[in-house]
Amino acid sequence: MKFIVSSSTLLKQLQQISGVINSNTVLPILEDFLFSIDKNELTVVATDLETVMKVKLEVEAKESGRICIPAKILMDSLKNLPEQPLTFNIDLNSFAVEITSDNGKYKVMGENPENFPKEPAAEDATKFEMPASALITAIAKTLFAVSNDDLRPQMTGVYFELNPENLTFVATDAHRLVKYIRTDVKCPQADNFIVPKKPLNLLKSAIPDNESTLQIAYSRNHFFVTHENAQMICRLIDARFPDYKVVIPKENPYRLTLVKNDFQNALKRVGVFANKSTNQVALNISGSELQLSAQDVDFSFEGNERMSCQYNGEDMQIAFNAKFLIEMLHAAEGDEITIDLSAPTKAGILRPVEKTDEEDLLMLVMPLLMNN
Repeated sequence: MKFIVSSSTLLKQLQQISGVINSNTVLPILEDFLFSIDKNELTVVATDLETVMKVKLEVEAKESGRICIPAKILMDSLKNLPEQPLTFNIDLNSFAVEITSDNGKYKVMGENPENFPKEPAAEDATKFEMPASALITAIAKTLFAVSNDDLRPQMTGVYFELNPENLTFVATDAHRLVKYIRTDVKCPQADNFIVPKKPLNLLKSAIPDNESTLQIAYSRNHFFVTHENAQMICRLIDARFPDYKVVIPKENPYRLTLVKNDFQNALKRVGVFANKSTNQVALNISGSELQLSAQDVDFSFEGNERMSCQYNGEDMQIAFNAKFLIEMLHAAEGDEITIDLSAPTKAGILRPVEKTDEEDLLMLVMPLLMNN
């Protein structure tokens, strides 16, 4: 079997899917890419058994066939080659691969494609469409709040709540919660499932942030995303997501309005002096002034800063994890944000002031006990 492909095109496509391959795999074959040639189309597949990433590209080929090629050595060699056509000569009996460039010849031993895991089929899957930018934005606004605690698998992914009118994405790690709604996505029926963190991270870099259309499908156990010449399939998390609606307070009467960038920069500066295990920064709100303070008693560190704000409510002192607030502010767009509060022991709700018609973002953060 023989095919000719552009070195830079091949590298670019392989980089989109190589992130799925783990460095310490259970099966040696999982360290390989599966190359399949059909007419003049090359399909390359990578998997870690939980997630499958697939890309298609045009090549020059006269025959069909399949081969597994070790991913690391192929990627490392392509990174060091200038743009040029590469000729792959493959012996389908011995699985030897010979790559010829303008000035060189490189040999690598492939593996039997029959040993490569089969990908799940999208049978009985429910399908719908959504803009690529909507999914990319949803991932960016929720993924940071996903839990890394494997003892609570239901929180280690993003919860998709489907409705005929909209699609809601929710992520929580029990200390904070993000709910992001897209009204420009119409789902065929009311449904829900949890998509793990790793495949969503891979999707973020594999699909473009534009208005092109994604084909989405899901079955009982799997989630499928197809975009032009790329596809991702992943296993869903088999667990029940916590009832997030009961956590969101119905009444937070006091409203604090802040310039987002000023608040974010102040948190970064004051947060340097906070205790490294809690990242605790206290907010002392009175009238139109907000005072931020942090201290680390063990090292006698202390930081204080004042800034102006708009506040409707009783004077209050409340403490939060500065790192959590900074990540939330990063996810909120626009110049101003509001934080709705009720008491120093109750959750605060952070929202951007500006929002578009097709999206709604709500972020909840639990307070910390004050260091008095």
